[in-house]
Amino acid sequence: MKRIGIIGAGRFGMSLAETLANGGMEVVLIDRNRPAMQSASEFATALQGDATQRQVLEEAGFRECDVVVVAIGSNIEASMMATANCKELGVPRVVSKATSELHGKILRRIGADSVVYPDRDSAHRLARSITNNDAVDFLEVAEGYSIAEIEVPASVRGMTLAEADLRNKSGVTVLCIRRGDPSHVRSIVIPQPSDKLDDDDRLVVFGETKQIDALS
Repeated sequence: MKRIGIIGAGRFGMSLAETLANGGMEVVLIDRNRPAMQSASEFATALQGDATQRQVLEEAGFRECDVVVVAIGSNIEASMMATANCKELGVPRVVSKATSELHGKILRRIGADSVVYPDRDSAHRLARSITNNDAVDFLEVAEGYSIAEIEVPASVRGMTLAEADLRNKSGVTVLCIRRGDPSHVRSIVIPQPSDKLDDDDRLVVFGETKQIDALS
């Protein structure tokens, strides 16, 4: 089971924590707000504390987290300090919430592995990405439509593209098949109906975002 740490219990952080907990993840949530922590204790390990203090995070068990999401809102200094603290603790993946492009650039400079913008990124989609490691990248090309890289769905592994018939069954078009181990990936840019979908393949697909969510 993955252990996910979340710093900040605003609307984004609370929604993310609850979604992850409902998905079977072990969630540790920390915030200075006592009432918020009392509410979150129904679905997460909720701790009142100051995430700008590295010792507080270490004592809360954040060093053992697989992923930490810094979901602090308008306090830019606190989000930066919390991000830096998590990287110093050796957290493998730190995802930080940014309120502006400049804020995002600063967070990346101090070690954030990825940055999310709440007005663009859904907490539910981020939760799904953390839980399943399925869609590694989403690019919204028009409202409601995206290009994404996903794992081959279990239901069609071993089938050819023609047999899987993803376009008719799921409304999603396969643009590319990425094949091979991470050190030597090759791409089949124009896949043919006879191409077989292997277990370790990844698909670059296009379609309605909700259809991609359902497929992955």
